[in-house]
This record gives sequence, C-alpha cells and structure tokens, in this order.
Amino acid sequence: MVKPIVNITADSGIPLIGSVGFGLIDRGTNVVQVRPTSICPLSCIFCSTDAGPKSLRRAVEYTVELEYLIEGFRKLVEFKNCKHIEAHIDTVGDPLTYLKLPELCQALRETSNVETVSLQTHGFLLTEELVDDLEAAGLTRINLSIDSLNPDKAKMLSGTENYDVDRIVEMAKYITQSKIDLLIAPVWVPGINDDDIERIIQLALEIKAGKHAPPLGIQKMLTHKHGRKPKGVKPMSWKVFYGKLRSLENVYKVKLILSPEDFGIHKCRELPTIFRKFEKVWIEVVGLGLFKREKLGVARGRVLTIVDIDEAPVGSKIRVRVLRVKNNIYMARFEP
Repeated sequence: MVKPIVNITADSGIPLIGSVGFGLIDRGTNVVQVRPTSICPLSCIFCSTDAGPKSLRRAVEYTVELEYLIEGFRKLVEFKNCKHIEAHIDTVGDPLTYLKLPELCQALRETSNVETVSLQTHGFLLTEELVDDLEAAGLTRINLSIDSLNPDKAKMLSGTENYDVDRIVEMAKYITQSKIDLLIAPVWVPGINDDDIERIIQLALEIKAGKHAPPLGIQKMLTHKHGRKPKGVKPMSWKVFYGKLRSLENVYKVKLILSPEDFGIHKCRELPTIFRKFEKVWIEVVGLGLFKREKLGVARGRVLTIVDIDEAPVGSKIRVRVLRVKNNIYMARFEP
C-alpha cells in the first residue's frame, strides 16, 4: 500500500531532533545517526519497524530536504565539539531510497571533524553506477545486510518476489574492489536462516570484506510492537546469541562479537535533554506520526511523537505527558 510522503523542510516547522523516523539522533558518542528517509523497497518478514510496501501499521513516510539535514547535522557536530565523528546513515527504511544520497554523503564527509561516513542497507537498489558515485562522494563503509544465499529463502525473508540475492552478492564483490569498506550484516532469524549464517561468513571471508572495519556484523533479530514477527519464530536470548557467535568465531577464526572499539566509537558530548520524563507540556500538532494513531508535535525546538491519539488537527495545541526522553528521542501521550 502506497503511503503519503511528508517532506521535512526548513520551512516545515518540524525540527530534526526528537524522532526515530527522520532527522538526527545523538546517543552521546562520536557517532551521529543521519536519517534522511523512512522509505524502503522491501518488506522483510522480520522488520522491527514494519517498513516497505506491505506495511500495515505505517501512516506516512518521511524524506528530509538535503540542505536542511546538512545544516542541522553541522550544527550538531559543532555543538558536540568532538573529533573522529562518524556520520552513520541508518533509517527505519533503506537509505538507498534517498534520491540525493551521493550529495548527502559528500556533504557529510566535507563537514569539519567528520572522518567516517557509513550507511546500512539491504542493497536492493545498489548498482555499479551508484557504488561509483558513493565512492566518489567519499562514503567510507557500507554495512550490507544479506540474510540468506539461497535465492528462494532470500526472497521469502525479504518479503519481495523480485529480490535477487545473486545480484546483491555481485554488488558486494564490486564494493570490495572499490575504496568503500564492506561489512556484511545478516539478521539471524532463528529456525529460518540458521544454516545460512555459516555460508554468509564464508562469503565475507572469500571476497575479503572488511578492509578496515570487521568483515561481519551479525545481527540478532529483535521484535517491536510495531514490527513484523515471523510466525513460529522465537527470538534468541542475548546469551544464546553470543554463545553461537563464540562457537563460530572458533571455527572461522574471525571476530563476530563486536564492540564499540572495533569501530572507533567513544563517548562524546551529548545534546541536553529538553523534557523530563512524565512531564506535562503543551505542544503544537504539526503532522502525522510514522504509525497509525500517532501525531507529530513540536515544543521547545524538538519534535515529539504523540501516541494513541486520533483526532488532533494540524495547528492545534494539546497537552501531553512525556513518556520517553532518552537520547533526545521524545514520545508522549495525549493528556486531556
């Protein structure tokens, strides 16, 4: 189902700090998450954010004006006053859907104190031409999610009939021949792609992924109340997950249990929290939230996601109780 797309611009009155769906996220390290879009071409059966054409819970999609995003990013980096900044383009969709992705990468890379520009993708929209453009723009690393090397299983996991994993593997090989580093990041879905994980490890080693960063970043499947849960699949506990990774480390002599230090991540000045948890505050409604029964509200120069609300016209002012404040991601509930 096609969702309406909200373009977040400098004139929209919607701040870039406060939402998980778009903008900028600062978690108190030298990594700044950059989210230019929420759109995804795939409908992965394990997607924790219910992205893609088959989404049943999303109300809208977002895309952010390039100049507005860069201006906000540079102000944030200046505030953090931190060296070795990594701009990590990770979305609740797929960054490759952003039409000005090479321009974004170049502008991020040209920002003072930025040393690394990375992005997370399933690679469905990758082409040799796009890889060339991203290389020329200064992209440092691609975290590429390949969840199965079996063509039929890969289609099933992606929820997309025309997903061609053989083509994605060819693009992975092409990336390793460029200046862009490659990290292969499968999502381990218990009971479905257990046998594929070893094959993916072998692939990463064969094509010499990981020039500077680790070659692999195996992800544990996570569930979320708004996300998709594959029928009959029970997520592994962290203890079991790490135990399996240790066993595979011993077999393949490659590091699979990663730490922030593996990517040069360290603590760094964080934006101050503008709201207190459970505080009541008046906000102005500025648009639809990412999911149904959500609205976006603005107060104190931040955007908040208001949950469990139906009628709230744009421009109206309502009182809400703040539920979440961590990492300047704000969620609240209507408080009549």
